[in-house]
Amino acid sequence: MNHYNLSSSVKALERIPVFIISGFLGSGKTTLLNQLLTHVPRSAVIINEFGATPIDQQLLREHKIPLSTLAGGCLCCQVKGSLTPLLKNLRMAWDSGNTPFDRVIIETSGVANPEPILDILLRERWLSKRYSLQGVISTVSAIMAEEHFDYFPEARAQLAWADTVVMTQTDLANAQQLERISTRLDQLAPAANRLVVVQGDIAPDVLLDFPKKFRQLRNDKLSDLPDHGFSTLSLQLEHPLPWERVQKVLDDLITHYPSQLVRVKGLIYTPEQKEPLLVQATSGKIYPPARLPIRASDDGIGRLVIITRGEVSGLAEVLMAKLQSI
Repeated sequence: MNHYNLSSSVKALERIPVFIISGFLGSGKTTLLNQLLTHVPRSAVIINEFGATPIDQQLLREHKIPLSTLAGGCLCCQVKGSLTPLLKNLRMAWDSGNTPFDRVIIETSGVANPEPILDILLRERWLSKRYSLQGVISTVSAIMAEEHFDYFPEARAQLAWADTVVMTQTDLANAQQLERISTRLDQLAPAANRLVVVQGDIAPDVLLDFPKKFRQLRNDKLSDLPDHGFSTLSLQLEHPLPWERVQKVLDDLITHYPSQLVRVKGLIYTPEQKEPLLVQATSGKIYPPARLPIRASDDGIGRLVIITRGEVSGLAEVLMAKLQSI
């Protein structure tokens, strides 16, 4: 009789932990990720940006990490098919020992429903044997306009799938705003762990601690999600501009398109300094700009990405004319 030692002939594959960071536009996903990477630098990061011009990766310029950007759509629609080969390539690089990392962090687009990403990680057999989904972190701004939850099903879905909800920008909110957002979270994410952070500062062992839970898969294949109705446009600024000029144009943009403007983000260059200026705004608010360190790859060209609800005809031409004429 032949005896076979299964433990020596069959080697179990080591699975790489995967964390998903989701959250609506302007809720502080990248700020949270930036702070997290200072504590867990051995991480591979996948950033998905809605729009053809990647901006969020500029916020991670301090970290020397394996970084991949999926731009031009969101993982729930146009670039969903790009995630599987990217994860396969990451795994093969990890197996070869050429790209050392301990975990994968996926930052979704602010307009993405995270469900298709879960479907890929849990249903794709090759991936599910090599990656272990740890949990979904969803950020929500304490000063987010409450009607966003009514207008945008993506904002509700991000919270519905969350294992942990991170409430951000609480230092900018008043007591009434905090009470309103807490009530909404009780409705939309009643079972999720809830954390509060300021400027993304939180201990990684707290943020990345997920209780084991059962996640039910659909019996049928996930169908394509309906078009979310967002539009994006990118402006390229060849020459430095005074911040005061850009700020006035953004103020006008917020005033004239209060219901259509969702998010503005970008890097611009100003005449008085070489360091690029990070610009961010949401519907109704412009955040204080921040200087970023110079990198060798900087080309001195400013870029602004504007995301709107539906298409605003002629908006790019109007904005460029104002930037050049003020």
